[in-house]
Amino acid sequence: MKKSAFKAAALFALVPFLSSCGDQTDSTATQKPLLKEPVEYVWPWLDSANSRWFYFNSATRPFGLVNLSPDTELEGTWGSGYRYNTLEVKGFNHVHAWQLSGLSVMPVSSRKPLEVLKDDYFSPFSHQDEIVAAGYHKLSLQRFNIDVELTSTTRVGFHRYQYGDNEQRQVLLDLQGNFGPSALRKGSFSQVDANTFQGHVINEPTVRRPRPTPVFFHIELDTPVSGIEESGGEILLTLEEGAKPVLMKVGISYVDEAGAKNNVQAELPHWDFDRTAAESRQEWNSWLSKISVTGGSEQDKIRFYTDLFHALQGRRIVSDVDGRYSDQTSEQRKIKQIPLDESGTPKFTHHNSDSFWGAQWTIQTLWPLAYPKVASNFVNSMLLMYQDGGYIPRGPSGGNYTHVMTGASSTPFIVSAYMKGIRDFDIELAYEGLKKNHLPGGTMGRAGYEHYSAYSGGLEYYINDGYVPYPLPKKNEAFHQDGAGQTLEYAFQDWTLAQLALELGKADDADYFGKRSKNYINLFDVETGFIRPRDTSGNWLTDFDPYDYRIGFVESNSSQMTWFVPHDYSGLSELMGGKEQAALKLNQAFETASQSGFTSGSSHDEEGLAQNRRVPINYGNQPSIQTAFVFNELGKPHLTQHWSREVIKAVYSDVSEKQGFNGDEDQGLMGSLSVLMKIGLFQLDGGTGKDAIYQIGSPIFDTIEISLDDHYYPGKTFTIETKNNSDRNRYVQSITLNGEPLDRFYLTHDEIVSGGLLLLEMGETPNI
Repeated sequence: MKKSAFKAAALFALVPFLSSCGDQTDSTATQKPLLKEPVEYVWPWLDSANSRWFYFNSATRPFGLVNLSPDTELEGTWGSGYRYNTLEVKGFNHVHAWQLSGLSVMPVSSRKPLEVLKDDYFSPFSHQDEIVAAGYHKLSLQRFNIDVELTSTTRVGFHRYQYGDNEQRQVLLDLQGNFGPSALRKGSFSQVDANTFQGHVINEPTVRRPRPTPVFFHIELDTPVSGIEESGGEILLTLEEGAKPVLMKVGISYVDEAGAKNNVQAELPHWDFDRTAAESRQEWNSWLSKISVTGGSEQDKIRFYTDLFHALQGRRIVSDVDGRYSDQTSEQRKIKQIPLDESGTPKFTHHNSDSFWGAQWTIQTLWPLAYPKVASNFVNSMLLMYQDGGYIPRGPSGGNYTHVMTGASSTPFIVSAYMKGIRDFDIELAYEGLKKNHLPGGTMGRAGYEHYSAYSGGLEYYINDGYVPYPLPKKNEAFHQDGAGQTLEYAFQDWTLAQLALELGKADDADYFGKRSKNYINLFDVETGFIRPRDTSGNWLTDFDPYDYRIGFVESNSSQMTWFVPHDYSGLSELMGGKEQAALKLNQAFETASQSGFTSGSSHDEEGLAQNRRVPINYGNQPSIQTAFVFNELGKPHLTQHWSREVIKAVYSDVSEKQGFNGDEDQGLMGSLSVLMKIGLFQLDGGTGKDAIYQIGSPIFDTIEISLDDHYYPGKTFTIETKNNSDRNRYVQSITLNGEPLDRFYLTHDEIVSGGLLLLEMGETPNI
């Protein structure tokens, strides 16, 4: 064994795992002991055999601009990045974001000229000597006899390479080619001095991100470079000979080279790799410790904190440390500045994000509860884009509008934040932008990735006829023109805007959008008992099959999306013949879905397969992930308790590289959902009503303590305790809040954030 620089490995050789957690035939994690800090329970390998570009994370900070990790597959949005079953490293990219990649680097040791090497530099590696943890990654490039360690700050990647004795020491920079969702081309590259380099790459436009988007870098090495070769988009740096490990800092910026350099100087002024790795670990531990759990199995805690880890990344920071950011809402890229506070610090961070589609049941509940500053940052970030480009986005990418997915999914997010007392943003500006989105020409009327028109979402039909028809007579290349599903989304989002209008004293708007929120009724077919598509003439879809996938429904079917009425389950149940009938119908859907594990296959790309299409409830995608808690609204809380436990066991309990989310994790959405279900708190309407109601479920832990942010909330902690809790004892027998009996299965936001103790007595028999 050659000399190694793995000093930091001692910090991370604690990656927890149990041989009983899954099929682990090639993982050193099975040999590591469990510790007590939350960060020790994070297992980033979860579901990594099914990774998409932005999914897998190791050397990154919470919401980090830099997401540094090995890439074993490079082609395509799906099936790229770090894929557990592909044992060949093809580079270490610094950006794994929604529709974006960045600078890829690869340490090599070769006597071949670059012209030959650039087409043949991939290296095998083994999981046997790999260590992966929150904030750190270590592996060995077997071809070149190089040990690699990676860590980061928020905006700077930090590398440590130990080359073999007397080996050529080189670093290959790859500035062009396909990296996940983006085709990169070289923008510029220059040498500043013997140890310092800078430049940028350009992400070419994609179907989803319409404008070319540059990513700038600033590289500092602790070892002088003795030779440079360039060939096309590849650059080979040959370093001076030596035995010590090579350290390299790579600052990243969406603004310019000066911004990348400033990010390095501000965040990583020293060369102490171990210190940075330890600080990353401490930061992750601080974030994860906001929710402390006891009880349950060790596997339960591994999965819980890994899910929470996923909820705290993916939707990346895109602004520099000084608050400058790249505005690409118009054809000409502009550099702008986030407002600064009295100390000269940016008031918030600007974020890149996948869609907020489905966020009302996931991050929209989790972030304001445990991380209200994060929710505030995202609201202010969206308002910044409204000021820059005229629309509140539903999924920005590098300063671009993408119009990803459907509807006005940012509306519930912003309304929820305001209703929960997160009000450090301009609410009148927010209301102005949200209302614009709900009217013709706004975001609501744009179907998937509709960049240059605003009619494929059918909003005019929704306003005039009371529903979005299927099919639409106008059709362009928009991805999601599924009228019945869009009608349901618009109706819920209209209701949330009406709640904000009421709160702000805008009575006429509240009445208008409140009436529009009843449009879902126009698509309820009494004969079949399902939401059913109608055409422009009002005719029902013929040969209707409620289990047929994507026939009028966005990434779902009628059986799944009929329950997408978060604002009016009372009205929906009346259409179904009353709450008893609605509960029977939903329970039967769960009984059927249980036979397929409550998902449409084990990954998102399997949803459309013939054997997976006919699933009545799918917890692998967003449209029906609220359904277990609907029973609370139907007067059957014991069924919420039962089915939420069954879903957790089937979908969100595995700790395996082969499985984990059984579908589309979508940058923290499913991780957040799993966390919320396991602590037994859920918001059917995303907390957009005046009292911001949380449904009570069936927590899997004995104690859950949520640390409350004193900048936003008056309480210190809110604790949930369960007595006699087990998988069998999943039913709530009695509830007390701060010592007083509670005869309801919900809490208000104010009750939680005031601090206190919720005590649940659990038992084996439903308390009907």
